[in-house]
Amino acid sequence: MPMMTGGCQCGRVRYRAEVSHMEAYLCHCRMCQRATGGVSIAFKSLKKSTITWETQPDWYVSSPIAKRPFCSTCGTPLGFAYDRSNYMDLTVGSFDDPSGFFPTENFGVESKHPAWEEASHLPNLRADEYEPLIRRWSETTSKGPR
Repeated sequence: MPMMTGGCQCGRVRYRAEVSHMEAYLCHCRMCQRATGGVSIAFKSLKKSTITWETQPDWYVSSPIAKRPFCSTCGTPLGFAYDRSNYMDLTVGSFDDPSGFFPTENFGVESKHPAWEEASHLPNLRADEYEPLIRRWSETTSKGPR
C-alpha cells in the first residue's frame, strides 16, 4: 500500500499512513463544525493499524464515545476516532499532499449549510498572487506561507 505523510501546521505532530484508495468524505455534523470552526470537514477513513504517529498528537475527548487528535501548539485538528473502532479519520487537509483525495459521500447532512454546497460560481483568488498577503510575508520573512 502507498505510504502518505502528514501533520499539523507547525510540524510538531507528524504521521505516516498506508492509503489504499483516495476516496474520502465530508462531515457536516455540528460536532465537526464546532471542532474545526468550518461548515464541514474533509476526512479520510483509515484502519488505526495503518497509521503511525511519528510524534504523538494531543487528544481531546469530544464526547463520551469519541476523541479527536490535534496539535496543542498550533491548534491543527488532525482527525476523529470512535473509542471502540478499528478505524479512525484523518483530516484530508493535514496530509502533505491532499490533492489526490476526492469526496464520495456527505455525512451529518442534517446540519449541512446549503449556501456552502456549490461554490464553483464564485470568483477564484490565488493566495500566491494576492498582493496584500505577499507584501505581509515579504515584510516579515523571506519565506512564504506553507
